[in-house]
Amino acid sequence: MKAYKFRLYPNKATSEKLQWVLDRCRELYNAALEERKEAYRMAGKSISLYDQQNDLPKLKTEIRPEYQEIGAHVLQNVLYRVDKAYKAFFRRVKNGEKPGHPRFKGKNWYDSFTYPDKAGWKLKDRMFTLSKIGTIRLIQHREMQGKIKICTIKREQDQWYVVFVCEVEAEKLPVSYEEVGIDLGITHFAALSDGTFIDNPRHYRHAEKKLTKLQQALARKKRGSHRRKKAVLAVAKAHRKIKNQRKDFQHKASLQLVNRYQVIVFEDLQSTNMSKAPKPKQDERGKYLPNGAAAKAGLNKSIRDAGWGMFVQMVNAKAASAGRKVICVNPYKTSQYCSGCGVEVKKDLSVRVHRCPDCGLEIDRDTNAALNILSLGKKSLSAGTLPTPSKA
Repeated sequence: MKAYKFRLYPNKATSEKLQWVLDRCRELYNAALEERKEAYRMAGKSISLYDQQNDLPKLKTEIRPEYQEIGAHVLQNVLYRVDKAYKAFFRRVKNGEKPGHPRFKGKNWYDSFTYPDKAGWKLKDRMFTLSKIGTIRLIQHREMQGKIKICTIKREQDQWYVVFVCEVEAEKLPVSYEEVGIDLGITHFAALSDGTFIDNPRHYRHAEKKLTKLQQALARKKRGSHRRKKAVLAVAKAHRKIKNQRKDFQHKASLQLVNRYQVIVFEDLQSTNMSKAPKPKQDERGKYLPNGAAAKAGLNKSIRDAGWGMFVQMVNAKAASAGRKVICVNPYKTSQYCSGCGVEVKKDLSVRVHRCPDCGLEIDRDTNAALNILSLGKKSLSAGTLPTPSKA
């Protein structure tokens, strides 16, 4: 399944109609969620997806006739989202994770509606037509492949997009006989086991001064005023630009890795845990002591700016269709052990060069970690997984 995202350029009337449909879908989502919560609270009864979908015709004719202006499959997909949220909730409960009960969606927390099949929309000559909404100009910057299965209309601040999910044949790349271990970091975005580096672009850090000014301007605006709405939009646009820059960089970097290497090994990093604030420290009298929170805050900001998790997901997605292998290994002390002889050489984060007193190896700290990561990846592979080069 491959997604193609294109920018839409609706006129004012069509944009208002899209927002109207989005608001009605959000209302239905919240109403379906409330119905499930109240049924369980009052009667201990669980309402299924099919129960709620069977009630839709009556809801459209007797209670909410405005829903007749929205495609039936779009409304059914809203109820499917509620059901999907509950299934994820029960899965987390079963696995002993933090449950996180499904929540009601505010205006800025519900930003898309979906046509789950070919009905209700049409694409022809770069014009996108939605039934009961209108025709919208579309910028199709690349050709789509495969069969379109799902169509989603998405709002991002003041812009509208359409996302087509297509079923395509996987195009496997020719077999490569190179493998690589990758150490993700902050000084360098990625250190490869072959000694090369991918520089860290630091998109958020470069835009931080501009963001600070925009957020200060927002703080001065009166709540509920038109100027505050404009200031909110300006901050959102700045964040959107950073997000797009980060995604563009990571798409290009992940494509280069997948095109070259047959086996790609990462550390199984838990970015959420790594970017937690330090716990407060207190003495016997209850007075708070310095705990390095200021320094840790800067490190946490850089970790989130790097976006390691999203990068690994991109490499996984591209590798799956290209016939490559991606492995994640335990990151425990990968930067401490010597990649040459295996001796543990303790060093803190300020030491950027690995020097082994036993074998005399002297290389960059991150390159040493990448070599250890590659070694762990090879050990985890079952016999015969790596392709064997031919004699020719």
